Amino acid sequence: MKTNIIRLQTVDSTNRYLHDCPPVGEEEMTVAVADYQTAGRGQGTNTWESEAGANLLFSLMVHPCWMPVGRQFLLSMAGALALKETLDTYNDFVTLKWPNDVYWRDSKLSGTLIETTVNSRGIGRCIFGIGLNVNQREFRSDAPNPVSLYQLLGREIDREHLLHEILHAFEHYYELLRQGRYGEVSQRYHEALYRRSGFYRYRDKDGEFEGAIVEVEDDGHLILRDREGSIRSYAFKEVEFVRS
Repeated sequence: MKTNIIRLQTVDSTNRYLHDCPPVGEEEMTVAVADYQTAGRGQGTNTWESEAGANLLFSLMVHPCWMPVGRQFLLSMAGALALKETLDTYNDFVTLKWPNDVYWRDSKLSGTLIETTVNSRGIGRCIFGIGLNVNQREFRSDAPNPVSLYQLLGREIDREHLLHEILHAFEHYYELLRQGRYGEVSQRYHEALYRRSGFYRYRDKDGEFEGAIVEVEDDGHLILRDREGSIRSYAFKEVEFVRS
């Protein structure tokens, strides 16, 4: 896959930047990477704390017109697996917290905001906005559980090298999806899930309960089984993990 990397010093949002880029070929991946974002976003109204020049802040855009719209969450799985596979080479205990956060034990290493457009042909484009804590030594926001590679390893990481490792891994998983190997990607995602075995505390609109993960469906719904044996299905933002 041809990859076009755009380097930015400061931008409001790399996702927004790619939204405004002119169309490119379906066989191309466009990546915008910035040293600092003035309006970096997480899911919903969340913001992303990052010191200038310390972390990896980038968005990548692809055009998976061949992906069935009803299975588009597999793209999210592929992106999350690319991050995990890369970070596994730096530290153990890396998992994927549904839908696509990257965790080290109970702390958050990375978050991804995915924006997908759909047209008459199917999926038009998919933009992955990724924030990965790399060399930040201290976090000052009220985010509950951030952690960086520097805090885990006690040394700085070459961000450019790390970026290329992630992009290489993403191309691998993206190609698996292009080949229709959906089950392989889904299996790896499930094996990597945070709290994938056992009962843990969750909270939905009716309050807290204990549940165990059954699966994550290809459309992104999280399927849980509660202590009474009832099956519960949740879209994103309909349920949250309760920290111990």
